[in-house]
Amino acid sequence: MNVIGIGGAGGKIAAKMDDSAILVNVSRIELEKVEGGGERIIAPVQSTLGQFRGSRKDPEIGHDAYLTIRRRLQDIVVGGMVFSSTGGGTGNGITTGILQGISNIDDELGNQGSTIPVQDRTFFCLILPYDGMESAEYVNNSIDFMTGPLADVIDKGCTGNIVLFSNKTKFTEKIAEEQYNEMIVNSLKVFMSIPDKNENMKLLESHIDHEDFTAFIAKPFFNHFNYFDYDPSKSFGNQLKANSNPLLLEAEEPIEAMFLLEVPSGQDHTIFYDIVKYFVDCKIPPVYSVVENPDLTKPFVTVSRLYSRKPYELLDDFNKKNLELADAKVQKSLEQHVVLEKLEVNFDKEAKRAGKQKGVGDDVLATLKRIGKL
Repeated sequence: MNVIGIGGAGGKIAAKMDDSAILVNVSRIELEKVEGGGERIIAPVQSTLGQFRGSRKDPEIGHDAYLTIRRRLQDIVVGGMVFSSTGGGTGNGITTGILQGISNIDDELGNQGSTIPVQDRTFFCLILPYDGMESAEYVNNSIDFMTGPLADVIDKGCTGNIVLFSNKTKFTEKIAEEQYNEMIVNSLKVFMSIPDKNENMKLLESHIDHEDFTAFIAKPFFNHFNYFDYDPSKSFGNQLKANSNPLLLEAEEPIEAMFLLEVPSGQDHTIFYDIVKYFVDCKIPPVYSVVENPDLTKPFVTVSRLYSRKPYELLDDFNKKNLELADAKVQKSLEQHVVLEKLEVNFDKEAKRAGKQKGVGDDVLATLKRIGKL
């Protein structure tokens, strides 16, 4: 699976995820800042200054740059994992182009979504801005992205899983960017290790191989995954809720689920039935596997839930926060306004005066009266 990082944020995370990650940017300087990763691809912009200034938070610049490397990227992202921020210009613009390319392929194949082979579906990891703490431009760019190109591919069902990482924890917990990127990567690696653990550890119940896992992450839904030490003496549902992944946007009602339960050597593994029952009661029979992990002292469970909420519904918090910020700005402006002396204007007198100066009395009068009414 190719790992591709788009823009500044996406490139830094992708490089931490995979030493051979392909990094894409419009700025040579930004590419040089990224430690690690493999191949670097510069997406040229019309102005040579763009190679130094970047896209300046303008998705149109990013999208125009995408067009110069479109064919190359279309081949690279097939069956790959794409990291990108939705708020900036480069990540938003180039990823928009990638999504449109996927959508166009689907149209050519018959516009049925399922026509794109499972192994060719692209897995997207998107980093969302934290409303109220980041630039309104980032938030607005994200809104346009999610209600436009992202919504289109979801409606057509032609993409793989979409993981929505949020910068909320980064800001509320005051975490340095590099550390937060490391947290995102480590979290994702726990989820992505499910098939490898099935392959390398002793199987106790069922099996999730690479083919099963690929089929699961190829589904065109949002993916919320989390993991925690599981206490079989307590409610699984309560533990699942208490251990929601703080790096991700909150999960909605799931439509599909997968879990891997790892148990210490010699421990009763039939505790997995309680987890299965929880999901069955929720009317979503899960894909699951149970393995023995001799390095553990207590059970450990990794859970993935897929949900299909429309992108525009995910933006309620963004829109509400935008309105709050706009109201605050207006209020601040009103509090700081300067009171001007009232200016009394007699339109008739002004019109006649202007008419005498230009010799067009009635026309000027009519115009001023119209302006006065407006």
